[in-house]
Amino acid sequence: MRGVLFDLDGTLLDIDLASFIARYFQSLAEFSMPLLPPGVDAGSFVDAIHAGTRAMMSRHPGRTNRAVFTEEVRRLIGLDLDAVWSEYERFYREMFPRLREGAGPAPGARAAVTAALDLGATVVIATNPIFPLAAVRERMAWAELDDLPIAAVTSFETMTACKPDGTYFREAAALAGLDARECLMVGDDRYLDMPAADVGMRTFFVGDADGAWADSSGTLDDLARLLPLLLRASAG
Repeated sequence: MRGVLFDLDGTLLDIDLASFIARYFQSLAEFSMPLLPPGVDAGSFVDAIHAGTRAMMSRHPGRTNRAVFTEEVRRLIGLDLDAVWSEYERFYREMFPRLREGAGPAPGARAAVTAALDLGATVVIATNPIFPLAAVRERMAWAELDDLPIAAVTSFETMTACKPDGTYFREAAALAGLDARECLMVGDDRYLDMPAADVGMRTFFVGDADGAWADSSGTLDDLARLLPLLLRASAG
């Protein structure tokens, strides 16, 4: 085992996702109004964003999530996101950080990540890649992990699949020069994170694993204590 992949939201970042997503869509819709084609209202824009997200979650071999997302939005409401992307870069730089309300480091998050790094493991932030890299890095800052030497971060610009597709886990490992079979996937979602086992990854479920198949489970502090044993065992 040479790499540890950490999910972000709900694993390393303590966040009320329902509340965050509601604030995010409201803020994004308000920001987008001057950019929308004539006749397109905020409701239609949000519906298109939802549809674009569903398109990213479907299978689309060889095409990045961003390409699939932008194509679906353009098809539905005629908005060419690529043509106005500099405006959205400003949104993620200036507006997105204001959506932090209530979000912060999950208990044991930094201890688990630094334990992996101190043991010489390669660390990947393996969040579901439906956000731009700027939005992922901002949430890493909310988790107080942005100063650590993370090898790779999954985002919609580079990935061609989403969780729980096996392609996602293989690509996430490959971003850091690893084979999936050399990695441990750490996450709190039994349906999105634990299917990493299907491509040969070891798995650690953050929380009570009752009903979730995983090699190990517990808190992130438990993981920090377990990692030396796992790495030594994998090295023989």
